[in-house]
Amino acid sequence: MDNCGDFIQLLGPDMSMKILMHLDNPADLIRVCLVSSSWRQFVTANGLCKELCLKLLPEISSVAHTIEVNNLIDPVKLKQRDGSELECLRRNQRVYAFLARALNPFTRKDCISEAISASSTDNYPEESIHNTLEPQDRIEHRASYWSSEGQNDPAVSETLIYKLMAKMCLVTEIHVQPFQAFFQYGFPIYSSKAVRFRMGHPRLLEELHSDTGDSSTCSHKFADNKFIWTYISPEFPMVQENCLQKFKLPEPVLCIGGFLQVELLGRVQRQEMDGLYYICISHVQIVGRPLLPRFDIEMLDATGRCALKYLPETKNCMLSSSGSAKGHNGAYSLFHTFTARLLLRGTRGWEQMILNTLIPASPACANDADDEPPLHPENCS
Repeated sequence: MDNCGDFIQLLGPDMSMKILMHLDNPADLIRVCLVSSSWRQFVTANGLCKELCLKLLPEISSVAHTIEVNNLIDPVKLKQRDGSELECLRRNQRVYAFLARALNPFTRKDCISEAISASSTDNYPEESIHNTLEPQDRIEHRASYWSSEGQNDPAVSETLIYKLMAKMCLVTEIHVQPFQAFFQYGFPIYSSKAVRFRMGHPRLLEELHSDTGDSSTCSHKFADNKFIWTYISPEFPMVQENCLQKFKLPEPVLCIGGFLQVELLGRVQRQEMDGLYYICISHVQIVGRPLLPRFDIEMLDATGRCALKYLPETKNCMLSSSGSAKGHNGAYSLFHTFTARLLLRGTRGWEQMILNTLIPASPACANDADDEPPLHPENCS
């Protein structure tokens, strides 16, 4: 051991950074931090977690500046002027290590968890916003779509609000399909002139749950002022065609809070029987990378600041349920159970120590720790 040397000191910072940036797993970089205090200081001071995160998730680069400047995720409490830079570096290390591990590595098209409300509905619940979650516009010989109330003024807009499957999601595209009324003369398509998107979080989470909990009430008219929209997209023109129209955002947006609004601007189709303008939508998709189930965030205040959470028990529950899942035959069930056990074993030990080091398990939040907390290798993730 006397002849062992510190390769970071021997090779110098530039060469050491090049070597460490060849890692392709954030967990490996955190293992480096566990070797010694000097290695941890080297990784923190040079922002290697951020560099590796941007390497794995280049979409994050568009929101990195906002996260850091606005102290948005896992905000630090600066106690001393001299320690402010160090605290920010530690915080950035936690945040980017969290994002690299917590965001789903695959892009999903089913990021919507539930439909929350529509600004108006012509016939509720037959033409409810909940119909827009179905990919088909017909279900068992019945038309499936949302319809606004009729208006004399074609400039009147409408809004649809959706809850995402996670409180944090990196959104890249929104897909919207206008509805074609195949049961009306001429098969009219009730699209809007343009569309715009907003993302954000509820002003009061408790108020949101109490107002939307009962589907038999007027929750389909849930007020737009219950939300704080932290992002507003540019307007996209919508064509009057019966197809799933894809609207790619100028840059990926990190939606913190888990709510998205589709704003339908202007009307183009008048209904022949009453002479009023309507907007009808058959399907909405949100494309992005949500948080993995074992990670979560806690909203701290109305500004959108949040704290990071790691929930190892969530993964245990998922593995237990998947292990007991029954396939179409016995072989599939045994294979599924065996795979689940391998996954469970593979996440023990080092990975659990690393995640507990970065993000303490719930109810503790990552911003509660100024330095690495004690490790808990006996826990399983």
